Amino acid sequence: MNSPVSNILVFVDGTEQSVTAAQYGICLAKSLKVKLYVLYVVNTRALQDLVKTRIFVKAEQEEYEKDLEADAERYLIHVKTLAARKGVEVKALKAQGTVNAEIRNVIEQNKIDLLILGELSQIRSRRDEFYDESERAMRTVPCSVLIVKDEDRVWDLYDSLP
Repeated sequence: MNSPVSNILVFVDGTEQSVTAAQYGICLAKSLKVKLYVLYVVNTRALQDLVKTRIFVKAEQEEYEKDLEADAERYLIHVKTLAARKGVEVKALKAQGTVNAEIRNVIEQNKIDLLILGELSQIRSRRDEFYDESERAMRTVPCSVLIVKDEDRVWDLYDSLP
């Protein structure tokens, strides 16, 4: 029988929950001996919306976008370091655009079987749910989705890997 999973994608957005998801993805990739991808999306759509609503001026948008690019690099390097410590190779990807659309693009382009997300934030209203990009991705991607919870357990799993 073929493995039900051969390519895993972890979405990292700079939250602790997404780093926990990355650790879990590393554990799964190592035990299943499958390919692991990690994606960080610089949400340029949100930046454009901030300019349209005049919360940011164009110069602020460009400066903030540079900061987001630097964050993306830092988190991708962090996940690659976590994976290297456990002997897992990771293909780090960075994209710009609308988060859920970019996640779908990466899934389709790389034949991803499983998307791993960190625990979703508490939704306070239907409006928040509509705008939560991870939630939107979870509902619209063409592959299975795993939501990672229990940070302490995941840390123990990661720590126990050789």
